[in-house]
Amino acid sequence: MESSSTAGDPTTGRQAGGTELSWCRAVPSGTGVTVLALLLSRTPALPLLRSSLRRLQLSHPILRARLPSAAASNSSKPPPILISPTPSDVIELIPSDQVSPITANRGTPPVSFIDAILEHEMSRNPWAELEEGKSVGPFFVSVYELQEPGHSVVALRFHTAVCDRIAGIAILKALMGYISSGGGADREGREDSAKEKEGEIGLAIEDLIRNEDARKPFWARGKDLIGYSLNGIRSSVLRFEDAGSARKSEFVRFVMDAAATRRLLTACNARGIKLCSALTAAGFLATYDSKNLQKNQAETYSVVTLIDCRQYLNPPLTENHVGFYHSGILNTHTVHGEGFWEMAIRCHNAYSNAKKNKKHLSDIGELNYLMCKAIENPHLTPLSSLRTALVSVFEEPIDYAPMEELKVLGVEDFLGCSSVHGVGASVAFFDTIRNGELDCLCVYPSPLYSRKQIEELVGNIKRFLMDSC
Repeated sequence: MESSSTAGDPTTGRQAGGTELSWCRAVPSGTGVTVLALLLSRTPALPLLRSSLRRLQLSHPILRARLPSAAASNSSKPPPILISPTPSDVIELIPSDQVSPITANRGTPPVSFIDAILEHEMSRNPWAELEEGKSVGPFFVSVYELQEPGHSVVALRFHTAVCDRIAGIAILKALMGYISSGGGADREGREDSAKEKEGEIGLAIEDLIRNEDARKPFWARGKDLIGYSLNGIRSSVLRFEDAGSARKSEFVRFVMDAAATRRLLTACNARGIKLCSALTAAGFLATYDSKNLQKNQAETYSVVTLIDCRQYLNPPLTENHVGFYHSGILNTHTVHGEGFWEMAIRCHNAYSNAKKNKKHLSDIGELNYLMCKAIENPHLTPLSSLRTALVSVFEEPIDYAPMEELKVLGVEDFLGCSSVHGVGASVAFFDTIRNGELDCLCVYPSPLYSRKQIEELVGNIKRFLMDSC
């Protein structure tokens, strides 16, 4: 049973930013539920976990926010983000007999508990249907007990407006730090007398962009909107299998061993490109091959490259600033079966040139506007699928170097990604480097695409990456 993750009478924090309002409109439709799932070799002590969660919310007040509803985000005046004065320590406990049906629903053997639970959590959406005048917090915690004695999965579920991918890592590190230090409580769970210093709610990304970086003539904005719209209309995506049924987010995971990952990264560095461009090229070419097109027949594909803007803001932010501080660069490419590295270099040049022109800062409003228009008018997308690009990638992978440190705390595995079954790309790549290995979650909307279809696509993506190096 869902419950609000905020408590007490809320106080006004600040007005919501444009990007935050866009997520408030996107999340009810199914895109923007961010989940971190941790597989633990021992069941966490609930008093310790509760006190650690309280400290986490005190340090990052945005995690106590009550965000505007989708209806309120349409108002002419930006609504406020309200902050609860007291943190919540509500934890939902799911016994082991309720976990087996979740695992069975995933269907594809071998079944991983953490994979199945992560998919299940992405489709739990307390923000989807809020009653008039009601609010719900942006942060939920669930503990799934597994049949293996002592093992459990802790799932942290966020509204993406308050937690981008970099923020998720900061939250994970902070939570593990609080747990390892005792969570601010004694062994019986009583709060220590020392008062935790409360953090401040950060500004929205739009309020931190320098005027010279955001400035753009009126006609230039109009031209960009038209250009993005026309490119979206002529872009192709994966073939649909079921465009009429209700959707949820699923993912397929692939891993490259350390030696292959090292070769791939070395090959990218030698050509002066980033891993995200190699993933984009592999996604484009694997999709092109899946359609069995005639020789030299061309198709047009779009990619959204997501960039962490913290270092480009005024003042610059660190990775410990929790909130949503990413922006996207949308590029469109014509593909006709060219070589892998030729495609990867072209993708890199397109997004890097746009970034040099600071379009990741100046075009935030345009891309938010187009995303909201797609939500309001799904018929503007192919078969009302709300697919706005073929793939989305992050400019930089997350490097999980300290895996050994987490194992000391009983963490055997952990995954993080966001739902995409509302508005978004056909496939969203969430890539990480763990112990030198490329570990990538490929998230897609189901049953718009079937698991078998995406498994075949991801297999070909991996093949392109392996063969290229």
